[in-house]
Amino acid sequence: MRLRNIPRAEGTISAHPAVIKRPEDQRGCWKQVFGNKHPIRIEIGMGKGRFLLNMAKQNPGINFVGVERYSSVLLRAIEKYDTEEFNELKNIRFVCMDARKIDEVFAPDEVDRIYLNFSDPWPKARHAKRRLTSVEFLERYENVLVPYGTVEFKTDNTELFNFSLEQVKEAGWTLQSFTYDLHHNEEMNKGNIMTEYEEKFSKKGNPINKMIAVRKQEGTEL
Repeated sequence: MRLRNIPRAEGTISAHPAVIKRPEDQRGCWKQVFGNKHPIRIEIGMGKGRFLLNMAKQNPGINFVGVERYSSVLLRAIEKYDTEEFNELKNIRFVCMDARKIDEVFAPDEVDRIYLNFSDPWPKARHAKRRLTSVEFLERYENVLVPYGTVEFKTDNTELFNFSLEQVKEAGWTLQSFTYDLHHNEEMNKGNIMTEYEEKFSKKGNPINKMIAVRKQEGTEL
């Protein structure tokens, strides 16, 4: 998701205390950033922040980092964070960066879980490597996830979802669970927090796909 350019975005982001300005300097030190040893979970492509902010509010014993590439989008998440509903949260930080640099910002075994919600499908075949569920990105996630760490992915794009299921297998990961209709799957929908896109697509009658994949363990053969 990319919004129109907002001139004040850069200044607001650079001045906000919840935004990590040089995230690469925190590699291996994220527990110090939060001041505790709680698990760290990240959302890549956070958008306007609804999902991550609500996750942080409901799970005070977990630290959350929202990763968003576009400053004009991150601005919306920061503005939401600054509302009365969320501005007391201490377990959330924001980073403006390209997801391809994820293993330059987080160290091995530093991340407990990664959330991918309604990621850009990059529909052209030549752009497949840019998809956040491609083998190339799964390899990056292996470099930061703890053993048996997971990736949770939601989308309404069934073609992208099928591609993702295949990539999980190709990468040697374990598919823990999946569904083509999340909101009618009682077990997987338990505790589900909807994103802005999820609510929009659901109202149109589009089924939501979700998978949970467990990272490949060292020594696992493809």
